[in-house]
Order: sequence, then structure tokens, then C-alpha cells
Amino acid sequence: MVERLTFGPASVSELAKPLAMSLAAVVQHVQVLEACGVVKTEKVGRTRMCRIEPAPMSAAEQWITDRRRGWEARLDRLGDILTEADILNQTATTEETP
Repeated sequence: MVERLTFGPASVSELAKPLAMSLAAVVQHVQVLEACGVVKTEKVGRTRMCRIEPAPMSAAEQWITDRRRGWEARLDRLGDILTEADILNQTATTEETP
């Protein structure tokens, strides 16, 4: 649903069409997304239109980016440690060979 809304506003019915769930379930999902601030809905006549709110998505993206940086730094350090251990192991093996 969120991905679909990145292309522009859509009615709840339009959001439900490609999904293998009931319209009631889609409405519940939209309500949760609206409660989280990710989606904004508006009644236009008899149709409930949904649109994405970019600010919460930007905040989530920043949070993910921050976590990714931390994990990349840890994995880089692990790679360095494993490389050092491999070099030490190769050196020890070479010194043991007569």
C-alpha cells in the first residue's frame, strides 16, 4: 500500500484491488498507517482518498541509514580482525614448515 501511494493518491478501493485481502482488512491497514502518520486520508464525496505523508518516511529512512552506518562500521572492523587473524595464521604456518 505504501509503495503504491508513492506514485500518487489512491482510493481505499484502488489500494485493495491488487491485494489478496478483504476491503475491511485494507481499511484496517490504512487506519494503522494513518495513526502512525505515514498516510493521510480525506473523504472526497463517497470515496476515501489516501496519500503518503513524506515526513515520517524521511524520518524512518534516516533512522535506517544511521543503523546501517553503525553496522557497516562493525562489519568493516570484523573484516579487519579476520584479515589480521588470517595473516597471523599464515605466518605461523609458514614458520612451522621446515
